[in-house]
Amino acid sequence: MSTRRQRIADAIIATLATSGGRGLTHRAVDDAAGLAMGSTSYYFRSRAALLEAAVARLADLDVEAMRELDPADPAESVARLMEHALTGTGRTATLARYELSLEAARRPELRQTLVAGTQRLQATLADL
Repeated sequence: MSTRRQRIADAIIATLATSGGRGLTHRAVDDAAGLAMGSTSYYFRSRAALLEAAVARLADLDVEAMRELDPADPAESVARLMEHALTGTGRTATLARYELSLEAARRPELRQTLVAGTQRLQATLADL
């Protein structure tokens, strides 16, 4: 994912966390990313594309976090992951995940994307 796409995906995640699914618009993401109006729609043409970009970015962030785990101390690693998921920047991702889960309940194609992200995470954990 290019740097511009990552910036937009991070803004999508932030928008989902702060404004919920109903607040997710191209304009809101442009504002959150500090980009000119229309920038987001250039990269992600539809609302479905916005949602899929958020799922893909969250999966990337999860895999990065998993790679930082200490296999020698799994309990401490899980405790740090849980603390991160409930506080600070991790909380934003957790809230966005909840919003995406609600969206996926009505959108089978998004559900498939979420499942693929979960499988990727499981594979990363298995490798560790």
